[in-house]
Amino acid sequence: MKIDPNSTADLSAQIAKAIRDAIVAGELIVDDRLPSEAELAEQFEVSRATVREALKRLAAQSLIRTQRGAFGGAFVNRLSFEEAYGQQITTSTLLLSMNAVSFEVACEARYAMERACAPMAAERRSADHLATMRAEIHRQGQPGLTDEAFCASDVAFHRALVDAAGNPVLSYQLAGAVEAMQPLMNMITFTARSRETIVQLHQRIADALEARAEDLADQALQDLADYTRELGRGVAAARAARNG
Repeated sequence: MKIDPNSTADLSAQIAKAIRDAIVAGELIVDDRLPSEAELAEQFEVSRATVREALKRLAAQSLIRTQRGAFGGAFVNRLSFEEAYGQQITTSTLLLSMNAVSFEVACEARYAMERACAPMAAERRSADHLATMRAEIHRQGQPGLTDEAFCASDVAFHRALVDAAGNPVLSYQLAGAVEAMQPLMNMITFTARSRETIVQLHQRIADALEARAEDLADQALQDLADYTRELGRGVAAARAARNG
């Protein structure tokens, strides 16, 4: 593990990256003990304070854990998909906001990925997945439900659909699509959309998955994607007319 002392990058960030790269490359594996702060400081030719900051960065990413006592130190952590969801969502949200991704692009990406889950979800969905989706459909039909609560229920419904595919890698990758893109799309379209239409489309998706009819699930998702795009275009046109 090496760093470039002449680089303009923060030294602690360089050390964190060097250790992270070693973990990714398999040079350090789960439960391996990292060298002590003093040993790392000597290896990288930096102060212990700089090493300590690098370890804090790695701990914040759940890549290492610290343990006190005679057999303590910093150890390579076993990162779970569940623990990584939050980071994936945060990164996706930042990417969408910082790069001003268009509604059309976000919509295309989100539904393309979600439709890819439909065949597996139709085959593998459990009673719990269906129960979650049915519960959210029921919630979405309740009178007096706030826009914020409806949006949260919308996300929960699609999260259950993705998880029904039974593939933790897909669930992780789609965490950003569903839990970052979906709220973004809801924010844009919530004033124009028909809750009744959304509920009917969600009902079609749940019914198709229960029947293990992947073609019907895919068609319902396609119809939902088309409806969402139509709403987005309508909102954009109305905004342009007001500003024009």
